[in-house]
Amino acid sequence: MELSTLQALNVARASRRAAVVVTDLSEGTSQAFIEGDRIRAEWAAPVSEVLHSGRPRLLTIEERALFFNVHLPPPRIVAIGAVHISQALSRLAPVAGFDMAVIDPRTAFATAERFHGVELLADWPEDVLPDRPLDRYTALAALTHDPKIDDYPLRAALEAGCFYVGALGSRKTHAARSERLQTQGVATEAVARIKAPIGLDIGAASPAEIAVAVLAEIIGALRRRDVDLPAEGGK
Repeated sequence: MELSTLQALNVARASRRAAVVVTDLSEGTSQAFIEGDRIRAEWAAPVSEVLHSGRPRLLTIEERALFFNVHLPPPRIVAIGAVHISQALSRLAPVAGFDMAVIDPRTAFATAERFHGVELLADWPEDVLPDRPLDRYTALAALTHDPKIDDYPLRAALEAGCFYVGALGSRKTHAARSERLQTQGVATEAVARIKAPIGLDIGAASPAEIAVAVLAEIIGALRRRDVDLPAEGGK
């Protein structure tokens, strides 16, 4: 692998951005594309496919055998609220390949006993997130029902382009939340990205069932997320 390819992969890894390495097997040459780079138009479809699936592909394009190898940042879930749903979600997330962190300033809830082995940050989101910024490979789940805790990370997640933003609460609660966020300057289109009520509609009742519904919705959002692939010659 060329030095320039390795350097590009290091840049992508350091900035938590996705990269695809295209190797021409007949020539033994490779080229790395960081998500957002311009790529050849005929490569756009396979690059998009591997970015969504997370799996490599071997294809023949213009009579050349090309291997598309994808390097994705580890996807992560940030849960706002050390609640029962977060407890269940923290056990399920690693099974599905997600890193997870829980943020809650309420020290009565945010205890190591309740979240054994989980990254737990017992502080206000506005104090945590500037030093641990959200990104396009982060899912944010706001679960406290408390605007004083939930609103800031929701705004931060929308600004960061998180692939998933969800919030606990009824449709009535979310209507009030949407109005509140727009009053705070969040665009209507951005607010519309929030999944609320959170989780797939599977009739979930218990915290564990809601956690399953939330994780399923997050996985769907990850696999169907928008990818930034400007093609050479495109607008």
